[in-house]
Amino acid sequence: MLYYTQILFVKPGQETVFHAFEDHVLPLLDQYGGELLYRVRPPQSVVIATTLGLPYELHLVTFPTKADFEAYRDDPQRQQYLALKNQSIDRVLLIEGVLL
Repeated sequence: MLYYTQILFVKPGQETVFHAFEDHVLPLLDQYGGELLYRVRPPQSVVIATTLGLPYELHLVTFPTKADFEAYRDDPQRQQYLALKNQSIDRVLLIEGVLL
């Protein structure tokens, strides 16, 4: 299993657009063996230190293989909604890892 952590920074005022993007693409995870383990919106009060700024959301997703992740990422149905992602997301930090 591979684990992907996304630290998502949403453009101010674009939260509704971001939610619409997620509403369309998160249900596709299952088709590729993906599972959303955590989806968190951290309040400022839980951040002890950062040089990145406060993220809007944190995701932890798992896929059986990197090929499964890439197939999800490149899914034609998901690609239809990339304009929503591009409109709403300022930046994303994606971290790939394994269970130790």
